[in-house]
Amino acid sequence: MDKKKLALSAVAVLATLSLAACSSKSSSSSNSGTSGASVKMSASYKNTKATDKSATKNSTLKLAEPNDSPFQGISDPVLSTNAEDADVFSPGGDTPGNINGLFRTDANFKIVDGGLANQKIDRKAKTVTITLRKNAKWSNGDKVTAKDIEYPYEVIANKNTTSQQYSADYNAIKGMAEYHTGSAKTISGITFPDGQTGRTAVIHLSKVTPAMKYSGNSFIWQSVEPYNYIKNVPIAKLASSKQVRKDPLFTGPYKLDKVVEGESTTWSPNKYYYGKAPQIKHISINVVSSNNIDKAIQSNKYDFTVPNSVMRGTDYKQIKNAKNYKMVGQAALSYGYFGFNVGHYDTKTQKNVMDKNSKMSNKSLRQAMMYALNLDAVNKKFGNGITWRGNTLIPPIFKKYWDSSAKGYPLNIKKANQLLDKAGYKKRNGSKWRSDPKGKPLTINFGTMTGTSAQAAEYQDYLQQWRKVGLNAKLATGKTMEMNSFYSTIQKPKQNTVDIYAAAWSLSSEPTPTQIYGEDATYNMGHFVTKKNTQLMSDMNNEKAWNDTYRTKIFKQWQNYMNEQAAVVPDNFSYNWSPVNKRVKGFDMGAANQNFWTNLSLTSSSLK
Repeated sequence: MDKKKLALSAVAVLATLSLAACSSKSSSSSNSGTSGASVKMSASYKNTKATDKSATKNSTLKLAEPNDSPFQGISDPVLSTNAEDADVFSPGGDTPGNINGLFRTDANFKIVDGGLANQKIDRKAKTVTITLRKNAKWSNGDKVTAKDIEYPYEVIANKNTTSQQYSADYNAIKGMAEYHTGSAKTISGITFPDGQTGRTAVIHLSKVTPAMKYSGNSFIWQSVEPYNYIKNVPIAKLASSKQVRKDPLFTGPYKLDKVVEGESTTWSPNKYYYGKAPQIKHISINVVSSNNIDKAIQSNKYDFTVPNSVMRGTDYKQIKNAKNYKMVGQAALSYGYFGFNVGHYDTKTQKNVMDKNSKMSNKSLRQAMMYALNLDAVNKKFGNGITWRGNTLIPPIFKKYWDSSAKGYPLNIKKANQLLDKAGYKKRNGSKWRSDPKGKPLTINFGTMTGTSAQAAEYQDYLQQWRKVGLNAKLATGKTMEMNSFYSTIQKPKQNTVDIYAAAWSLSSEPTPTQIYGEDATYNMGHFVTKKNTQLMSDMNNEKAWNDTYRTKIFKQWQNYMNEQAAVVPDNFSYNWSPVNKRVKGFDMGAANQNFWTNLSLTSSSLK
């Protein structure tokens, strides 16, 4: 889908398995699993039944958000850090993942005319001009203005912000770095030809990049902020304000009627929306635990799960034959991954720093831990064709840039042991566990989120595999962690609680990874930083990168470099899929459908 800026971090781990899979065979190697999903799905449900206009007008479209924690309730995409918030506030945008979005896109996520605003890139002048449509309004009837285009940059780059979206790519905007450090009170590189209340904002840059042609790029922010509505709220307090949590404004086809904190949102049509009027008059979105979602679908309680929400292979196995549902999906803009804690975030310089003496700083240790896992077997048996082992940090939905030939980390116990032995991680004095190269005891703390009983078994399998090669691996804190607690822990500037963690990224629709792996990216929670990594990410958008052959080559070099460094390692790829009740008509999660919410209608007044 047309994901807005960057990654929303708190997506549950995508792969699951049951207790029976906990003991992987001691076989030493496996090299399958990079070919993709065995299940084939369509991104749309072509329901040919006639629309029941009365049902469509008077019924409530009932949606589920599978999640094992309450959602945080931050409606603003500039401030939100997890995908669950984006899901429950999704009807506030044209399409899921595009809350208050400026632009429309084609099937390849390229920005096209016809959205809330149009974009014009001038390579010679090094400017991006954004012009709002004449009838652009907020859900309270206020006009969307040029200042609303500019204000997100102030929120992102403010020294006191809680936003985690800033990265070095924004320094291409003139005056942005000065504003970010506090040496300037305004961003000089964003101007208003017809005033702040006009329709046009011009962004002046030190360079224009090929990424700017696509939605979700890390240089141009792509949603608006209701400046007049929030201007009196200090930026540091914006995320906790009623304007963001209780009574937010939207530019999409629906307006928010009510939030039940952490539990649900309800919606009705936004009469000020510029586009096609919604056909369905009421929408409700409720959080449903992963242990209950299958039964809820089997009992016909929900029309579908919110697109981009996490549905797993075990869910697919349970509900694939539900007679009143159609399974709809496409390759996901997401991936599961393992992250190693190799440094800290310097709050003074606002940069990540590698700590050469950190417990996980040894590349051979990291590589060995990944070779010890049998991710192919896990995903083959329990992904049920919906998930498969990931081989790089670029998922296959980016067909042009994904390196299908990369091997990633298939199971290889022999190689894991060799790497550990050579690096000096040896068993000493009769111990069953390896000590570090200096002979000191080594305990590795694995952090992960609480989920289903199947996921708990998966985590135990990881621990068993690491112990099999002599590593004393344990759950950090002695147990799995509630999602919000998990992220608050690993997002601390410096922490010693978690050495390695399993999580997932929900990505933007342009693959430049600066905002999650850049030197000054607050999302870089493992704090991996090298000159080569910085250079490769910069080269993805240098002047040569306008040649797509060159750009593709750089992306593949980066994927192989990150695999070799093993500071962040792919776990799995998956489908973004949803069970869709057969009373729903017009469901299409493909990127080309820029009227997701307004194309929906119903064929019956009750769930089948």
